[in-house]
Amino acid sequence: MKNKIVALATIGLLQSTLFASSQPNVVLVLMDNFAYGELGSYGGGIIRGAPTPRLDKLAQEGLRLTNFNVEAQCVPSRAALMTGRYAIRSGNAKVPFDRKAPYGPTQWEYTMAEMFSDAGYSTAMFGKWHLGHTEGRFPSDHGFDMWWGIPNSTDEALWVDNPLISDETRKMVHKSEILTSVKGQKVPTVVKPFDLKQRALMDGEMTDKAVAYIKEHAKSDKPYFLYIPYTQTHQPRTAHPDFAGKTGNGTWGDILAQIDTYNGKLLDAIKETGTEDNTIFIFTSDNGGDFFDDASSPGPWRGTYFTGLEGSLRVPFIVKWPKGIPAGRVSNEIVHEMDLLRTLSTAAKGKLPNDRIIDSMDMSDFFTGKTTKSPRESVIAYVADQVYAVKWHNWKAAFKELDAGYGSEVKTYQTPSLYNLYNDPREEKAISMEGMQTNGWVGTPIINALGAHLKTLKEEPPIKEGTPDPYQPKK
Repeated sequence: MKNKIVALATIGLLQSTLFASSQPNVVLVLMDNFAYGELGSYGGGIIRGAPTPRLDKLAQEGLRLTNFNVEAQCVPSRAALMTGRYAIRSGNAKVPFDRKAPYGPTQWEYTMAEMFSDAGYSTAMFGKWHLGHTEGRFPSDHGFDMWWGIPNSTDEALWVDNPLISDETRKMVHKSEILTSVKGQKVPTVVKPFDLKQRALMDGEMTDKAVAYIKEHAKSDKPYFLYIPYTQTHQPRTAHPDFAGKTGNGTWGDILAQIDTYNGKLLDAIKETGTEDNTIFIFTSDNGGDFFDDASSPGPWRGTYFTGLEGSLRVPFIVKWPKGIPAGRVSNEIVHEMDLLRTLSTAAKGKLPNDRIIDSMDMSDFFTGKTTKSPRESVIAYVADQVYAVKWHNWKAAFKELDAGYGSEVKTYQTPSLYNLYNDPREEKAISMEGMQTNGWVGTPIINALGAHLKTLKEEPPIKEGTPDPYQPKK
């Protein structure tokens, strides 16, 4: 037994060392409004209309997390992912209601793509950005060598042929278009309108471009970072013609089969080029399902995006890296999407600025198996610019609650509702006052976590929403 423990410790040490000794390729797949309960490995698959063999196999070959947390809306989630900071810090705490208003990270923010670029990587993005559509706010302004996709949200495909929009009104409404640009290009090139027909074709085109990129860059000595934020499963939900009607289980089953197939193509391209061992492949989502009747399934959790419930905050996360991450692991340790920035910077031998608060935590030792514990103990759950809850291990204190992200009343509690997520994953039975006599101790670490976070907002005030460039924080 002693020899076995020593052997396991040695493997963990060697795998952890790999993070510091080589530069792997990185492929980051981000689904849209794709909730926890869709993949077979997360209790979905065939009961959702289609098996997901490729992504289930990915889970067997890597690390699968059951407590991976994100922000509650599209824009803040993508901002947190790219900057490694709570979205409120960068002025991107919510989706802007005025679709033509400037938004997204200022040039002062340091993004994941910039980190990879500065570390000597080629960088590319194919897909939905949703972090700005004005000069200086496109992906090619934030570290990507090239980009092809849509700047905003998928529902804009409904605008192109909408008879309710007059010609005069169209002059003031943001155009729904697929754009492309390269680093240094101030104004992206218009590729074609993003209408309902193109909406169905979008993810297939993205996959073809990503596969071509993988094959081309496998020939180079330079590592690459490839970011693929798919548009599925955001409304309007229409399957590619190759998949429409394929499952016989409705549109959702067809789209689920499509998602699994497209990710399989990416994985096949990596394997065929002989780069599988030293490629980090990540599959995750920006937030839980939306509030429409055919929304993505949260699995055992409750809630839609735009809420502070677990169905909004917990999403699937699978990471595979044969050279560095042990296969077949499943963990319920807390991780946040922000943590990918610092973790991947370690893998890429990149550097992060020290002149700002970065909330990201380095998961290198946890991912590689050197330790079974995540360094993160808590998450502050925002909905827009309001703190709705604090998670600490398996406990959650809700200060505000929404049962659904649209049309439901905000409940505000003078004394937070406390949930033990092991016993009450759907957050339906707040611990009683009698129970609080036994578990009131949980309030101390939760309030400590919240207090520490709020203190940093005073030390470094958040950037205001809509702040233009150039921006420099006041010293």
